[in-house]
Amino acid sequence: MKKWVASPTNGYDRYLYHQGTHYASYTFLGGHLGVEDGQEGARFAVWAPRAQRVSVVGDFNGWDGRKHRLSKMPDSGIWSAFVPGLKEGDIYKYELVTSQGALSLKADPFAFWAEKKPKTASRLCDLQSYSWQDQAWQAKQTAEDHFARPMLIYEVHLGSWRQHGYEEYYSYQELTEELVDYVVEMGYTHIELLPVMEHPFDGSWGYQTMGYYAATSRHGHPRDFMAFIDRCHQHGIGVILDWVPGHFVKDDPGLRLFDGTPCYEYEEARRAENKGWGTSNFDLGKTEVQSFLISNALFWLDVFHLDGLRVDAVASMLYLDYGREPGEWNPNSQGGRENLEGIAFLRKLNKEIFARFPGALMMAEESTAWPLVTMPTYLGGLGFNYKWNMGWMNDMLRYMKEDPIHRKYHHNLVTFSFMYAFSENFVLPLSHDEVVHGKHSLLDKMPGDYWQMFANLRALLGYMMGHPGKKLLFMGYEFGQFIEWKYDEDLDWHLLDYPMHRQMWEYSKALNHFYTENPSLWELDQSWSGFSWIDANDSEQSVLSFIRRGKDATDFLLVVVNFTPVVREAYRIGVPEPGAYVEVFNSDDPKWGGSGQANEGPIEAEPEPWHNREHSLELRLPPLATIFLRKVQDTERNLSWEG
Repeated sequence: MKKWVASPTNGYDRYLYHQGTHYASYTFLGGHLGVEDGQEGARFAVWAPRAQRVSVVGDFNGWDGRKHRLSKMPDSGIWSAFVPGLKEGDIYKYELVTSQGALSLKADPFAFWAEKKPKTASRLCDLQSYSWQDQAWQAKQTAEDHFARPMLIYEVHLGSWRQHGYEEYYSYQELTEELVDYVVEMGYTHIELLPVMEHPFDGSWGYQTMGYYAATSRHGHPRDFMAFIDRCHQHGIGVILDWVPGHFVKDDPGLRLFDGTPCYEYEEARRAENKGWGTSNFDLGKTEVQSFLISNALFWLDVFHLDGLRVDAVASMLYLDYGREPGEWNPNSQGGRENLEGIAFLRKLNKEIFARFPGALMMAEESTAWPLVTMPTYLGGLGFNYKWNMGWMNDMLRYMKEDPIHRKYHHNLVTFSFMYAFSENFVLPLSHDEVVHGKHSLLDKMPGDYWQMFANLRALLGYMMGHPGKKLLFMGYEFGQFIEWKYDEDLDWHLLDYPMHRQMWEYSKALNHFYTENPSLWELDQSWSGFSWIDANDSEQSVLSFIRRGKDATDFLLVVVNFTPVVREAYRIGVPEPGAYVEVFNSDDPKWGGSGQANEGPIEAEPEPWHNREHSLELRLPPLATIFLRKVQDTERNLSWEG
């Protein structure tokens, strides 16, 4: 393996970086341990085009910028020097004299490791010494089509999943042992991590990034994070990372005004300022920024073996007026509100990602109606392969908050998502954003008494598993976290000592496994061939019924949801084929805290036309519940579901 060492003589690297086409910039920029002229030490290289002087400082030279000055490379804004005697773990910063003569200290934009907050210095780190053991996983990901596989994502904030005490974080090693086993037990297929890149402020949840190449030191060494990902893969779990290419933290040691002038941000102060989030916006049209960000995306996929990226706040990169009032933005060259540079960057990003990692998961958190988000770039799309369905999430949470007696007046909120369900490749999210800032926890959003709140939540999750699209659920939903998520405290795991929360946890586990074990719920997620209505229009009774199909013509499930607390006897639905049907999953099962209303034994379809079908079933619909039924095949006898 070639060692990553910044080379002052490699003009080609510098050329590509300035052209915006160096997609492994981390191999020559930053601080790299190595040997030069027979001496062990570290080579440093940094882009600071308008600085008068750049030095590297640290404990090794008493933080004296006069001792190790960097040389500016010819025809370049890149500075470089070799410092002998340095080793892994040594801390450093760049001391810059700006064009105005001011002195500033900056963390290394390409550092692989950083001091633990509140300190902000960079650390030398060797990432190439880790020995990966996930070859079988990598081969499987290359060979399989993820669209035709189950995808049930557990969204996690590492700092608050579990803690030893207030801000006493679990280490990567502890998370490797506990979180991975938990995810396997619960039946999730993927973990999605809120940003783990180094950030100074816990309250940003990682979304105000300072060290784009550094896994946060809150939990230990970056190689320990590699071990976490490795063990996930060895246990069949994919890992997705939240990534923030739109904006960055404004703290002094970070990227803002890096050499005293706008380097990474827009030259125009108004455009550089992200008032809504208190951050600075990347200038996505600047070629060096493109090299920096695309290299960073590929770095996490290549070096850390991550399976994909969830790209944060895509809308903020698509629209010039995002979060801005009239008069706070200028139209593009064509007179529109679209950010042409941002659009071009996203297409370039995805094109390069898939050229190198065809099986990568590139997910857009895009909250508008921008077209063709998940279409390939050569067809005019943005090039992602998944988009968060924010419309579904918002509609469903509005609907579920309604008292069941009023839901019949809002039935369109449940059905509207099917009008566009196959216009993009969707992930259905119930994410962290919905359980903070006074929005209440998912359980606490549910109306009714104590029992009805849990029943509503079970029904919602059951309906979600039946709805086309991949799934994502934030940590704590699985056992009915009752208070809002707090980034600085761990989840209320003690709730598992209470029967209803324990039963909710058992329900979530059973539902997860039911989803992953039934191909009809995921094989044809992106096609109308995997879905058909039974009845979308029973608003009066707030009942929804539909069919999910797999690739095998005999493989289908009936999904029926009763969004009211009324038991509906003799409820008739049309079915696609004659024969006997059996209830295989019922969210109202007593073992999960339900009332026990069920359809016992096989139910023979009757030759009574209903819902434009020749045969129909008469069912008992449990209160506030989702049920799944499937046809009994001729080869089956005494079918039962054990959960």
